[in-house]
Amino acid sequence: MTMASYFQIITNMLAVAVALSAPYIFAAIGEMFSQKSGVLNLGVEGIMMLGAFTAFYFSWAYDNILLGIVMAMVVGILMGLLMAIVSITLKADQGISGIGVYMLGWGIASTLFRLFIGGVQSISGLQDLQIPILGQIPYLGKILFQHNIMVYLALLLVPASWYILYKTPWGLKVRAVGTTPRAADTMGINVIKTRYQCVIIGSMLAGLGGAFLSVAQANMFANDLIAGRGFIAIALVYFGRWEPLGVLKGALLFSLANAFQRWFQISGISFPYEITVVFPYVLIIVVLAFSYKKFSEPTALTVPYDREFKG
Repeated sequence: MTMASYFQIITNMLAVAVALSAPYIFAAIGEMFSQKSGVLNLGVEGIMMLGAFTAFYFSWAYDNILLGIVMAMVVGILMGLLMAIVSITLKADQGISGIGVYMLGWGIASTLFRLFIGGVQSISGLQDLQIPILGQIPYLGKILFQHNIMVYLALLLVPASWYILYKTPWGLKVRAVGTTPRAADTMGINVIKTRYQCVIIGSMLAGLGGAFLSVAQANMFANDLIAGRGFIAIALVYFGRWEPLGVLKGALLFSLANAFQRWFQISGISFPYEITVVFPYVLIIVVLAFSYKKFSEPTALTVPYDREFKG
């Protein structure tokens, strides 16, 4: 195999990794906002599932992908509102309520899929953009400048979320209610309102991540479409230490491992492919295990806030 062939393989894997990272970025950045405010939302997987179905259904039934994406975001907002009511207002255990939201989203999506679609259907999906000049750059053009619009939205979300968190008054409020909510309250910050906003925004982005999978990647819907990506997104928040750039690095690393195992399956190399399939998940576990001491999670994470309670 020539050197040019090796470069082509690496280029293809990197291009696939960039595309595969988009749903993780959407969901993980959304979960980061939620956790930054002090709320752990374990329902991301179910919200992504429902968002994926909603986006696909409206795109398939009305031949309008934009409508599908918007409706997926609306469904994410509604699921986030439900999560916020249960975990913030009713102060239920966030882990249990999150699992409940996950099961609800999964159940609704599966049921509606059987009722309104019934079998495997496909759509044309979002097409890749051919960016003039930049897309023609050798190697780099294919890696960065030949993707669909949602991939670029995901990548732009990283610097945008950093700016919002660290350069705006609202971002300061989010960080305050996630670390010292009582002090924030005494300074006039509405802790409950800020947490509601973060959970709803996070769930909306999770719905958008699910939409990406059904209308911008697979161009179809199936009950196993999400395949644990919501839980991986939660892990990426810890991997990235609640920082947008860290989340991006984690998403790209996991996606690169995924791209490698996909290439390995079609490479013809005589080796049990089952081992390569689990490689990305093992990688996440190993990285989390060896970096746990460096975590600096928001101190009020999972702790309900009650302004009447002085303990």
